[in-house]
Amino acid sequence: MENTVYIWLGLLILFLIIEIATVGLTTIWMAGGALVALMLELAGVNVWWQIWAFLIVSFVLLVFTRPFAAKYINSHHEKTNYEGIIGKVVRITEKVDNLQETGTAIVNGLEWTTRTEQNGEVLQPGELAKVVDISGVKLIVKKYEEE
Repeated sequence: MENTVYIWLGLLILFLIIEIATVGLTTIWMAGGALVALMLELAGVNVWWQIWAFLIVSFVLLVFTRPFAAKYINSHHEKTNYEGIIGKVVRITEKVDNLQETGTAIVNGLEWTTRTEQNGEVLQPGELAKVVDISGVKLIVKKYEEE
């Protein structure tokens, strides 16, 4: 196969472009496998050995470098606005009653529609609640009890 060198080169470029576009360590391992297969093609090795080398190198790079990459390269995950709210203690500003569909609380200077975790629970203005989840644009809270 005389076009094999172009196939491996094309795959290498494609995987690198995808990696650059996503910046999420998604195809870098396959780019490494394509590079090894390309070198084997240039050395005159049989196409089946090239395919096996591509698969094995891609798999080995994925298995042995992904944990390192996930731990050290992508470890600076910052919480988004809503992730940072979960676990916060908030003060109720309007009676929270799931059955009457009422309730608000202020978090970081913003007013949020608020519902309780349990339908029968009612929270009065001024009471403290702990945010346990966010459902759409509603805070899901439970009565805060100091530990």
